[in-house]
Amino acid sequence: ILSDRKNEYLKYEGNEIITWCAGCGNYSIQKALERALILEGFKTNDVLFCYDIGCNGNGSDKIASDGGYTFHGLHGRVISAAAGAAIANPKMKVIAEGGDGGTMSEGINHLVHGVRSDYPMMFILHNNENFGLTTGQASACTRKDNSMNGSPDGVISDPINCCDFVLGLDPSFVARSFSGDVKHMTDIFRAGLKHNGFAFIEVLQTCPTYNRATPKEWYMERVKHLKQVPNTIESARKVASDMEDEINLGIFYQDKKSVNYLERLVNRKNVKTTPVEEVGRFDIGPLLKQFE
Repeated sequence: ILSDRKNEYLKYEGNEIITWCAGCGNYSIQKALERALILEGFKTNDVLFCYDIGCNGNGSDKIASDGGYTFHGLHGRVISAAAGAAIANPKMKVIAEGGDGGTMSEGINHLVHGVRSDYPMMFILHNNENFGLTTGQASACTRKDNSMNGSPDGVISDPINCCDFVLGLDPSFVARSFSGDVKHMTDIFRAGLKHNGFAFIEVLQTCPTYNRATPKEWYMERVKHLKQVPNTIESARKVASDMEDEINLGIFYQDKKSVNYLERLVNRKNVKTTPVEEVGRFDIGPLLKQFE
């Protein structure tokens, strides 16, 4: 199918030279996302890509000028910006991306409220277990005892299990994939794009430059695909808990009957227009003349 849609695929491609490190998981994540969008029939002018600061954020430079709208936010704040866009124009498919540093440290409050509010958007967490853009400092997801820049004696705190954390927030969609498996990521992204609410997707990502404790080979020996989606949050937390020996990938939980934030607003019931369509244009010339 993708070979038949080669021209559509190229529409997302910009002319900028890709500068991620060789072997970085960002390459495959971006390609899997492009594939998912094409297979789901999204046109480039129907998509807004919102990027956080970090290595993942450099993806905003790789999208063609006519390959979708892009927004590059502040560190840890991309979810709040993307949520605003998703509420203002629900006709636009909003996709936000952030790293484990910005998301689980500086921006963890935005993640919490993004999940609990169930904003209509898809969020991809690039989890390479370090602050890659600032040369490999430990994040809230770095494994205990790993020696990192800024932590030469090893990390002394236990890491946050991102999916388990989100599953404790009463979410409507939680999934995990791996940057070494493009097909699996594509399938998970397609499911997230179709979800009516906040779709949280963690991608376990290799970082060959700064996190050599968990290279691609380490993950390949441990990742397992779930055969079915757990039907309760309790059972989902059980299959998401192991991050050392048997790391499950797949959709951990989905509430297909979820009602997103905008649809729950009482004052929006029976309103046919979107908020962005309701913004009027006003001539402020007379106002400015008062200050001449």
